[in-house]
Amino acid sequence: MVKVHGHGQAEAKLEELNILLDSPPKPSGNYVPYTILPPLIYLSGVTPKVGGVLQYKGKVGQELSKEEGYQAARQCMINQLSTLKSVLGDLSRVTGIVKMEGFIHVDPQFCDLPYVLNGASDLLVEVFGDKGLHARSAIGVASLPGGAAVEVELIVSYE
Repeated sequence: MVKVHGHGQAEAKLEELNILLDSPPKPSGNYVPYTILPPLIYLSGVTPKVGGVLQYKGKVGQELSKEEGYQAARQCMINQLSTLKSVLGDLSRVTGIVKMEGFIHVDPQFCDLPYVLNGASDLLVEVFGDKGLHARSAIGVASLPGGAAVEVELIVSYE
């Protein structure tokens, strides 16, 4: 398999996109932010917080537009990348994104879940190239922690 990005390329791409990785989000319950089972890292679900403050609340398709939902999913992925960077030290150690599950707080009539979750998927492909392609599920839910619009969990392979 050909490596799409060399050492530091993921961080360089984040810089190019003006994305600053903050401290990883803290768990809001009795669980850990990730579990390592080499060569995989299972990342717990995160919501679209910035500096510990939830940025997108409400139902997508009701209080929030699908475009705002997309941005919420993107922020969730930025938070996941912060956790990955803290665990691995260097995002170039990521060898692939195995699976993403996205939970979207939606109005029951809203059906454009794939568009919303593309906010997270698009960022992974921008940052990691082909290594960012992944299997995923976009799941509509009745509520999320703190009234969040989106929650995203991830399984990542690394070296």
